[in-house]
Amino acid sequence: MTDPLRIGILGAARIAPMALIRPARQVPEAVVAAVAARDPARARAFAAKHGIPRVAERYEALIADPELDAIYNPLPNSHHCEWTIRALAAGKHVLCEKPIAANAAEAERMAEAARASGRVLVEAFHWRYHPLAARMREILASGEIGRVQHLEAWLCFPMLSPSDIRWRLDLAGGALMDAGCYPVSMVRHLAKATDEKSEPEVVSARSWLRSPQVDRRTEAELRFADGRSGKIGCSMLSHTLLWTSILARGDAGEMRVANPIAPHFWNRLRVRNARGTRSERVRGDATYTHQLRAFVDAVRRGTPVPTDPRDAIANMRVIDAIYRAAGLQPRGLAPS
Repeated sequence: MTDPLRIGILGAARIAPMALIRPARQVPEAVVAAVAARDPARARAFAAKHGIPRVAERYEALIADPELDAIYNPLPNSHHCEWTIRALAAGKHVLCEKPIAANAAEAERMAEAARASGRVLVEAFHWRYHPLAARMREILASGEIGRVQHLEAWLCFPMLSPSDIRWRLDLAGGALMDAGCYPVSMVRHLAKATDEKSEPEVVSARSWLRSPQVDRRTEAELRFADGRSGKIGCSMLSHTLLWTSILARGDAGEMRVANPIAPHFWNRLRVRNARGTRSERVRGDATYTHQLRAFVDAVRRGTPVPTDPRDAIANMRVIDAIYRAAGLQPRGLAPS
């Protein structure tokens, strides 16, 4: 028996209980051992509430802690690069929230830091670790809907608080960053994008703004080298509480998936072709639990993960290209 992977949390983030703390209770090989926040009092309150045994007074102290093996980074997007690189340089493995960075150039720096340190870096696209993600690709590969011609994904929800950090340009916010990174990942996953030749090209994009350079809604048309088309859409000021869906259209039918982002709560996969229409539900543990198991396996056993630095860079390149096509500047870059 090896000791559990000891993980420290950078920041008392709202997502941490769902993304790491509760999953760690289901994964014996991992334990949340410490937390740090900008406000030490907040970190102490967070630790007391969630049963975290130790509090570091500063981020620097957390990543330097010799009793920690890994760091979970749920800081604002603009802080992902700096603190992930610092953690890697300190010998820690890193599970970094999505999107992995403010832009592709930062993602490349993070990937190089992981390579140089010999540590594992994983982007926390948790949906990719649920059995539904594999099942969708199985159906497309089976030929049930014929040759795939079009791939489409959406994530829309209402973010009504004007003070939410996801609206801040200086923190690399915006709808495409927070919500749209998921549809981009979904379309690329279904297309089996694995290298530059298979990655999508951005044909056109349009953003609706909440404030200068900060999109509240973005849509983009994509094209793949083999002729397939794609589309992604996202909104953080949606009229609906939550809309998350996938469409794959082939020359012999189509596949539609409801709630691919959090399928452990509920999901429905529907296939329509000449033989009729059928539906199925793909069961599994919480996406974050699957993700944590995969992270531990990557650290302990070197098991490959689907959301590695290479995939993260490719996803950020598409996001950057969508912003440029919409007439906006990629996050974290000076105006050109």
